[in-house]
Amino acid sequence: MTYAAVHDPALQRRTLRVLLASVVPAGMGMAGGFAAVAVLAEDITGSDTLAGFAAACLSIGGAITTVPLATYMSQHGRRPGLRIGWTIAAGGAALAFLAAVVSFYPLLVIGVIGIGVGNATNLTARYAAADLAPDGGRARAIGFLVWAGTVGSVLGPTVALGPAGWVAEQFGLPELAGPYMLSFVVFVFAAFAVDRLLHPDPLVVAGGIQESGDGRPKRPPLSQSFGRIWTVPAARLAVFAMMLGQAVMVGVMTMTPLHMKDGDHELRIIGLVISLHIVGMYAFSPVVGWLVDRIGTHIMIAAGGIILFVGAEMASHTDPEDSAGVFTGLFLIGLGWSFGLIAGSTLLTSSFGVNERVSVQGASDLVMVGAGATAGLVSGLAVEWSSFHSLSHWSGVAALAMVLAAGWPLVRAAFWPSSTGRPA
Repeated sequence: MTYAAVHDPALQRRTLRVLLASVVPAGMGMAGGFAAVAVLAEDITGSDTLAGFAAACLSIGGAITTVPLATYMSQHGRRPGLRIGWTIAAGGAALAFLAAVVSFYPLLVIGVIGIGVGNATNLTARYAAADLAPDGGRARAIGFLVWAGTVGSVLGPTVALGPAGWVAEQFGLPELAGPYMLSFVVFVFAAFAVDRLLHPDPLVVAGGIQESGDGRPKRPPLSQSFGRIWTVPAARLAVFAMMLGQAVMVGVMTMTPLHMKDGDHELRIIGLVISLHIVGMYAFSPVVGWLVDRIGTHIMIAAGGIILFVGAEMASHTDPEDSAGVFTGLFLIGLGWSFGLIAGSTLLTSSFGVNERVSVQGASDLVMVGAGATAGLVSGLAVEWSSFHSLSHWSGVAALAMVLAAGWPLVRAAFWPSSTGRPA
């Protein structure tokens, strides 16, 4: 049954609470699994390149899932899609756990790809928060759900590389098997919570289920979704900002655990630094969303590019022994990523009607997560061939392209107002 797309504040609040109860544990599972993968892969193989590839598989899993997940949601709703995504992630965590126990690298790769499906699902949940939001509050709804991942994502690395590792050792298991025990449990919980509680489905209520003339679900081709994005300048900017922010963030974060390991830091310290980085990614999301609604998407995208540049440059000038310096740089990278993600998601969602949103959101997330996967792969090679410092420096330089892309329409609107309107 399809309901009329009417904004219901009470229903929106209930939807956000249910999404909160699911995204928090799912974020914990994703972040905990990610924090351990590079170290575990390097322990198994002895190769920085293979460690970087294993970590990049989280993004690869997300990249190959975003479009099928969006297509499935456009036909069946948000609830079934979220449930399936987090269930697959739980299976991936189980495989990664086995890989840690038997020290088998290919099994770890497959497992991390499965966890990557959970990452794509986490990202998709932010759009579920916007399905029932009014036009003037869409960025705040997205920002709230991004923020909701803070608790889980911050606790994930700390608990995974601390208490969860200790629990695993008590059972005679490798310390690095602990994070994947934790990931399995919390992904199962997230899938169960959304299945039981997300009623009615927000996308169904919003009227976003696509049907053809004979009543069957539409299946718009992927090329059509990319074509729609390309023909809308605001959508192009939105996707570019999210893509570049994801690439810079994943590229630097992927190799940070190995960089700190070279400085003889303990696993719990590495986990704490990654957790603090995630604070920068998520903790200020409600404020970022409020600012996007107040001052506009373009300004916030440009600001995000500047913050990414400063953070990457700080990381590039930090020695492995300096955990405080690494944290400061990564914290700023996380904050810049938050600016780009929330502003970009808002700009993209506002650029299309409800019947087109799910398909273009899926295409956008494919580009974004694919960029993260590529950055993760390149980061391992870059560090092995050059250094972590060089990787961070050039990542920061790349982030300046966000400033140029978002700033040019503002400059054009200011000096040639007759040719264009002021961007949103």
